[in-house]
Amino acid sequence: MDPTWQPRILIVDPKASHLAVLARRLGAEGYRVATAVDGLAALAAMHRAPADLILAELSMTPMSGVALTQAIRGQAAWRDMPVILITGRSETGGVVRALEGGADDVVVKPFHFEVLAARIARQLQRAEGVRQLRADMVAMDARVTERAIEIGELKQRAAAASALSLASLPL
Repeated sequence: MDPTWQPRILIVDPKASHLAVLARRLGAEGYRVATAVDGLAALAAMHRAPADLILAELSMTPMSGVALTQAIRGQAAWRDMPVILITGRSETGGVVRALEGGADDVVVKPFHFEVLAARIARQLQRAEGVRQLRADMVAMDARVTERAIEIGELKQRAAAASALSLASLPL
């Protein structure tokens, strides 16, 4: 990962106090931070300036964290974006719902910020690896196409040379 790159994290939480604390702490970790109060606002923010990672509360209205995750996964440009959902300990099925809904990770409250920061860093590393793999695949496809064209041109020259040598044979 480029050491000068500052990933952009979109934090989505209906509670302003949670947004403020997470934004301050993640900003201090060197991340560029954007915030949204619900899933609909998060999608609007993503259209304005895509994030590198989404950190969202599982229980929100009118769009839950799972619904937000599914909306993100439904967009080709955002499909591989890491999504971490935060759930309360009292939500017994929250972790399972979040993972089944497409979240990359789930953090259960209360949590230690250092653990959250490590999970964010890991998800960003994974996402960078996926981006690099996709770029390598595009480059390889371009090389394969270039080689196929070269082979086609060589075949045409060989056929033309063969036709010339056959034409010069005495009958």
